[in-house]
Amino acid sequence: MLSFARIAFFVLLLGDALSEQSCAADPKPLKIGIIGLDNYQAVAFTQLYHDPKATGDLKGIRVVAAFPGGSPDIKESVESLPKWVAAIKEFGVELVDSIDKVVEKADAILIMSLDGRVHRAQFNAVANSGKPVYIGRPMAAALVDVVAMFDLAKEKKAPLFSCSQHRFSPGFSGMKNHPEVGTVLGCSVYGGCVTEPHHPDLFWHAVHGIETLYTIMGAGCESVTRASTADAELVTGVWKDGKIGTFRGINKGAIKYRAMVFGEKGISPSGDYGYDVPKNWVAPHGEYMGYKGVAIEIAKFFRSGQAPVSPAETIEIFTFMEAAHRSKEQKGVPIRLSEVLIDAQKKASDPKPK
Repeated sequence: MLSFARIAFFVLLLGDALSEQSCAADPKPLKIGIIGLDNYQAVAFTQLYHDPKATGDLKGIRVVAAFPGGSPDIKESVESLPKWVAAIKEFGVELVDSIDKVVEKADAILIMSLDGRVHRAQFNAVANSGKPVYIGRPMAAALVDVVAMFDLAKEKKAPLFSCSQHRFSPGFSGMKNHPEVGTVLGCSVYGGCVTEPHHPDLFWHAVHGIETLYTIMGAGCESVTRASTADAELVTGVWKDGKIGTFRGINKGAIKYRAMVFGEKGISPSGDYGYDVPKNWVAPHGEYMGYKGVAIEIAKFFRSGQAPVSPAETIEIFTFMEAAHRSKEQKGVPIRLSEVLIDAQKKASDPKPK
């Protein structure tokens, strides 16, 4: 028969073992810095990471410092910056006056500036640290800047990742291997196409719908054609295996974010863009925005250094949009992505950010 002392000893050992397992199950604590507070996504991510009920990969993350930034020639930036600066303060985030100070205080960086034109210069200021960086959409306002940033990331061994939050919305990501669809043979995506004068028209907002197309179809597009009117855009891509994917950008009338997926087994509509953030968070337009999926993937990326989307696919998405821009300029002629990318790669060696 075991003595009380032996029982107590075994209970103590068991408690230590369970404690070790619990600690092992908790993710590594992570300090995040934000560059750019004129984008409400910066606040959305902060709320998710600071949620005291956060579990799994969202647990143990704090946004510790932020550089406000802002672009005086973009109306949305000017109007949004004071609002989101005030909101970020409520989470106890320290506001700093330089990007260098953000990098100094953080383990990983979110570049959230609304203006894609400034992202290359902002990433250049971070890259030497070798710390992982996530850049919000649009990653840039020019394909050449996307190529240059990934080139610099490789040179400096600085993990870099960018995507639309739509990529990890369950209604879209779940369509690639959907049991009712089987192998995807084609896809038609539609969504809003708001534009901004300082960015190519598809880069500003349509990038979300085009990334949805790539989420479902995968990479491998060879050529693009585009039809354009005041009411709508229709971009058609032909993939190397004969698949066809389209994006309809809605400029007039009702707007939904959805896709129709064509497969070997069947044809099925996707779900809508997700609404999966905490109930207390309401986006500027009064709707819940689906950032939880991408917030989880960013957290995994920051801890592992392994991006869930390859640089090649992200570059192809922006090549697709640049090819569509050229097709519009040339009245709808097909444009090969390989030719567009070669041009951008030649220009990307310019050390001065555009």
